[in-house]
Amino acid sequence: MEEASFMLTEIPGGFISHRPHTIAGGHHHRFAPYPAVLHQPHLQQTVTSPAIYTIPSHHPSHHHAHSHHAHAGHHAAHHHHHHHHHASIRSANRPKSPATLPSQAIEEEGTHIGHLYPEILAMIFAKLSVKDRGRAAQVCTVWRDAAYAKSCWRGVEASLHLRRPSPTLFGSLVKRGIKRVQVLSVRRALKDIVTGVPNLESLNLSGCYNITDMAIGHAFAADFPNLKVLNLSLCKQVTDSSLGRITQHLKNIEVLELGGCSNITNTGLLLISWGLKKLRRLNLRSCWHISDHGIGHLAGLSKETADGTPALEYLGLQDCQRLSDEALRHIAQGLTSLRSINLSFCVSVTDSGLKHLARMSRLEELNLRACDNISDIGMAYLTEGCSSISTLDVSFCDKVADQAMVHISQGLFQLRSLSLSACQITDDGLSRIAKSLHDLETLNIGQCSRITDRGLEIVAAELVNLRAIDLYGCTRLTPNALQKINQLPRLSKVNLGLWHVR
Repeated sequence: MEEASFMLTEIPGGFISHRPHTIAGGHHHRFAPYPAVLHQPHLQQTVTSPAIYTIPSHHPSHHHAHSHHAHAGHHAAHHHHHHHHHASIRSANRPKSPATLPSQAIEEEGTHIGHLYPEILAMIFAKLSVKDRGRAAQVCTVWRDAAYAKSCWRGVEASLHLRRPSPTLFGSLVKRGIKRVQVLSVRRALKDIVTGVPNLESLNLSGCYNITDMAIGHAFAADFPNLKVLNLSLCKQVTDSSLGRITQHLKNIEVLELGGCSNITNTGLLLISWGLKKLRRLNLRSCWHISDHGIGHLAGLSKETADGTPALEYLGLQDCQRLSDEALRHIAQGLTSLRSINLSFCVSVTDSGLKHLARMSRLEELNLRACDNISDIGMAYLTEGCSSISTLDVSFCDKVADQAMVHISQGLFQLRSLSLSACQITDDGLSRIAKSLHDLETLNIGQCSRITDRGLEIVAAELVNLRAIDLYGCTRLTPNALQKINQLPRLSKVNLGLWHVR
C-alpha cells in the first residue's frame, strides 16, 4: 500500500491494520489492534464482547498450512516467541472450546467466520470489488490464500501501466488465473506481457499509440493458441504487416478490434480472411483505405481467400467512406452468418444497397446512422426481407420520413429498438409504428421536431413494453404528454436532453 497513513478496515468489534508495523508499539503481528487473548480464543476463559467475530490467523487452508503466532499469554513480553500449528482443515481437528465456557460467551464451534472453509471464503471474496479483495488478502494467510483462488478472479481484466520491469507482476497474474489484460501505457517490450502470462485470452492495447509493427512482430513470434480477443483500436502505427504476424500465430482469435487503425488496407483484409477462420467479431471503424474489394476478400469472393471468414457475426464498418453498395452485395453473398453490421457514416451506401442486405435472413442489428443517401425507398427494400431485424438505427437519415414508417410497421415485426433521431417523421408516422410494433422497448425520436402531443399520447397508449425513450429536441411537446409517457409501466429512462426525467 502507498497511502500516507495506514488504512483501517472496520469489522464488528475492532479493526485490521493494513500497515501493522506502524501500530501497537512497533509490534509486527497483523492482529495487533485486537486484544491479545483474541488470537487464540479457544484458550480463553472469558470474552469481553460476544459480538466480536474472531478471525484466527492460524486457521489452515485446504493444504496443510504452517503459520506462526505469538503465544497469547506472553504476547507483550515475548513477541519473538512463536508456536507452530500444523492442523487439518477438518472440523474434527479444529480447536475445541473448553466445556466450562458458558455458551453465550463464545460462538458455537463452526459458526464464526474463522471456521469457514477456504472454498467458502473464496466464494465470498468473489463477490467483493477488486479493491476490497486486495484488502481482504492482507488480513491473514488463510484469507490471502482464499483471495488468490482462481475462482475469485474469473473474468477479471487487469489494467496495467507497464513503465518499468516488475518481475513479480506477471507471476501474480498467473497465480490468480487472470487471462484478460488491458495495457493502459507501455514503455517496455510487448513481448514481456505475452510471455509473462502464457495463458492470456484477452489483450487490450487500445490507445497505445507507440505500439509498432516491430513490437507486434517481436511479441507474436510464436503461436498463442489461447488468445481469443485482441484490441488494437487507435494503435495508429499498426499496418498490414502486423496483421500478417497476427494471422500467422494467433489462429484462434475470435474478436479483433482495429478501429482507428487508419493504415490498414485491403491487403490486411486478405490476410485476415486467409488466417482467422474462427473470427466472430471484426471492427474496422475509420479504416479509410478499406474499399469494396477488401470486403470481397472477407466474404471469400476472391481466389486467394477460399471461404473468407465464415464465422463472422459482427462487422463494424463505421466511417469507412470508400464503401459502396457493391460492398453490401459482397457481404450478402459471402458473410451469411452476420447478425450485426454497423454502416453508420458510410455516405456512399444508397437505397439500392439495402436490396442486398434484405436477403440476409440472420441479420438482427443494422446501423445506418447518418447514411445520407438512405430514404423511404431503401426502407421498402429492407422490409421485403430482413424479418429478423430487432435493432434498427436510421438516425440523421434526413430522407427517411412517414412512408418509411409504413414500410417498417408492415415488415419488421421483431423490432425491439428503433432509432429515428432527426428523421422527417410526423405524428402520423409515429402512430403507424406505435400501433403495429407492440414489442418495442427502445424508441429514440430526439430532434424529430414535427412530433406533437398527439403522437406521443398514441405511443403512451400503445407501446406498453417501452423501457426507454429519447425525446431530446422535441420542442412541440407539453408537460401533459410527458406525464402520460411517464405512466408507462416498464419505462425506466426518459431523455429530454441534458437531464433524465426518470
